[in-house]
Amino acid sequence: MTVDAHHHVWDLSVRDQDWITGPALRPLRRDFTLTDLAPEAAAAGVDRTVLVQTVTVPEETPEFLALAAAHDLVAGVVGWTDLTRPDIADELARLRELPGGRYLKGVRHQVQGEPDPRWLLRPDVHRGLAAVAAAGLVYDLVVRPHQLPACVEAAAAHPGLTFVLDHLGKPGIASGEREPWATGVRALAALPNTVCKLSGLVTEADPAAWTVDDLRPYGEVALDAFGPRRLMFGSDWPVCVLAASYREVIDAAGELTAGLGEAERAEVFEGTAARVYDL
Repeated sequence: MTVDAHHHVWDLSVRDQDWITGPALRPLRRDFTLTDLAPEAAAAGVDRTVLVQTVTVPEETPEFLALAAAHDLVAGVVGWTDLTRPDIADELARLRELPGGRYLKGVRHQVQGEPDPRWLLRPDVHRGLAAVAAAGLVYDLVVRPHQLPACVEAAAAHPGLTFVLDHLGKPGIASGEREPWATGVRALAALPNTVCKLSGLVTEADPAAWTVDDLRPYGEVALDAFGPRRLMFGSDWPVCVLAASYREVIDAAGELTAGLGEAERAEVFEGTAARVYDL
């Protein structure tokens, strides 16, 4: 069986997804629910997922926890809360006490949108990261290549906190850029408290014309740097539908890991996510 360690859902009647703007993202401007995902996941052999935050509003995380409690498919939630709030430790404890609170496995912030490339190193953010570690949660990193040096410093400063790099750090696959991304990824992987998601690649490539060979150099860097026991598959559904179907994303990941042994592939597609997120 397979764990999908990264997907989203949203209901536009509950709240707008204000990041879905412009013609390129128009296919995403509709509801995407667990009811939509469930048959695709079942057909692909996915039996557990990790539901990840999409917007920086406090109401979303309790909603996701309730969804996890109501649906067998969702085994964990990576939510959002303001890391800089003075009472961050109390807020994390409050979330764990909510219906479905036991499904809270990690926290994420849209660091990719922060204008300060060293946002992760601010003192108030450091305090928040320490609270995430003390709560026994992990921290997902959604960043761009120029922000990777700050990720390395933050992970080094918090050796007791597991940092999960989403989407391989969003390399410039469409343009063929590999540096400074590859150097940043290897520096992050050199720290033992870091993990990486094999996710979000098809939308960093040319959505209309990508091939697995376009993705392969980036997948090889991640595999070489992190190894199978620190790499996990994620679909990034429904964002992936801009470039590929759910099945096509899983098949592409299968091709990228085809050179691994059976036990190593099991780590990428199940073991790493189950262990890191305590599913």
